[in-house]
Amino acid sequence: GGEGQPQAQAALVTRIVDFGYDVQQAIEAPRWLMGRTWGIRTRNMSLEGRISDEVARELKRRGQPVQMVTDWNDNLGHAHAIRVNREQGFLEGGADPRGDGAAVGY
Repeated sequence: GGEGQPQAQAALVTRIVDFGYDVQQAIEAPRWLMGRTWGIRTRNMSLEGRISDEVARELKRRGQPVQMVTDWNDNLGHAHAIRVNREQGFLEGGADPRGDGAAVGY
């Protein structure tokens, strides 16, 4: 929740709608967070280690304080999603390896 929730949701929707990721790919993509969230009390931009050093350097060059965090860091939120594919008649689910949960169909 908190400040991270709308950022993570916007990133997921953008990856799925604009870049064609499937739900699981969008959830597993490297995550970032601007500002504070549970366990992180900073106004820095937190970047998972899977985000390139080049991106971190460019953000710093532009004056943005950056804090690198571990890969799959659960302080950057958990996301689970279901996408309804009406044209093909199925549901596509995804669960975040940063937390507990599963996408299960029947």
